[in-house]
Amino acid sequence: MFWTFKEWFWLERFWLPPTIKWSDLEDHDGLVYVKPSHLYMTIPYAFLLLIIRRVFEKFVASPLAKSFGIKETVRKVTPNTVLENFFKHSTREPMQTDIYGLAKKCNLTERQVERWFRSRRNQERPSRMKKFQEACWRFAFYLVITVAGVAFLYDKPWLYDLWEVWNGYPKQPLLLSQYWYYILEMSFYWSLLFRLGFDVKRKDFLAHIIHHLAAISLMSFSWCANYIRSGTLVMIVHDVADIWLESAKMFSYAGWTQTCNTLFFIFSAIFFISRLIIFPFWILYCTLILPMYYLEPFFSYIFLNLQLMILQVLHLYWGYYILKMLNRCIFMKNIQDVRSDDEDYEEEEEEEEEEEDGTKGKEMDCLKNGLGAERHLIPNGQHSC
Repeated sequence: MFWTFKEWFWLERFWLPPTIKWSDLEDHDGLVYVKPSHLYMTIPYAFLLLIIRRVFEKFVASPLAKSFGIKETVRKVTPNTVLENFFKHSTREPMQTDIYGLAKKCNLTERQVERWFRSRRNQERPSRMKKFQEACWRFAFYLVITVAGVAFLYDKPWLYDLWEVWNGYPKQPLLLSQYWYYILEMSFYWSLLFRLGFDVKRKDFLAHIIHHLAAISLMSFSWCANYIRSGTLVMIVHDVADIWLESAKMFSYAGWTQTCNTLFFIFSAIFFISRLIIFPFWILYCTLILPMYYLEPFFSYIFLNLQLMILQVLHLYWGYYILKMLNRCIFMKNIQDVRSDDEDYEEEEEEEEEEEDGTKGKEMDCLKNGLGAERHLIPNGQHSC
């Protein structure tokens, strides 16, 4: 059954233009062509990137964070076996009836029990140091891969003349620079996927999984169908904006509000130019319209453009929320990665302080209502090809 499925999956009519066979893409005369087996190397390279990331966070990101005044905070909570068991095995946010019963059982007041659970929840929240390390690593990778992408593409004719993307397709040999560009990008997304269970868990955790899998799937498909030239153009268009988003996050965690806002404005401008102008009017035009002058429509051509059009819809979706974030920055003078738990943590700390002062009331409600409507804004630097 497996071999039957494999033979059906790799049928030429799914992947290649009519009259083209896989045998036409075999290596010859020193020319190398893409092979699905090349992608196996992305897994060991992903683990190598995880090792590099660990070293980078320890010896580069951590000292850099400390130079910005970010400290590794340790949130302590008074040990209590009964409350700890309830926290781990029942719920992290007990109902009022549970609080009453636990207070009686532990000989504590209900307020003390509430504060213990609040402190215990805060204990599991990631520190600013950890968030800074993650953003710093992504910034470093996107910076390196963007510089590498520019170096790989600056002398390629299809960067300046989109007709060259399809000239000779699919009999286009694989260049060493294209190989490493693709392999590093895919390895990076595999490494992000492997680290999801250990990295900061944000409110869009499931979306992150879907995004990373989609990015890997799209890159794998474009590789196997030899859409390498258009694929490298898509990657560079996406990478160029992600640098600025990650740097804005770094300065946000460091408390440099003005610098964060400036970087976010730069990110927004590059995002709108690259993904709402260049991508639809150059890249999509290149993949959707130009091939019709060379080829008859076939399955992988249709499938590729369907994925890219879905990606463009996502660009519009993210662009809408970036505009809302810009509006928030201009009129409220505040930018924050609302996928994080910082706001929740700060609000809970403010609640605790106001409870102790006996002033909990309308002011806190107004603060919550004012911020609550904007907790879904900054997307991660979404990237697919």
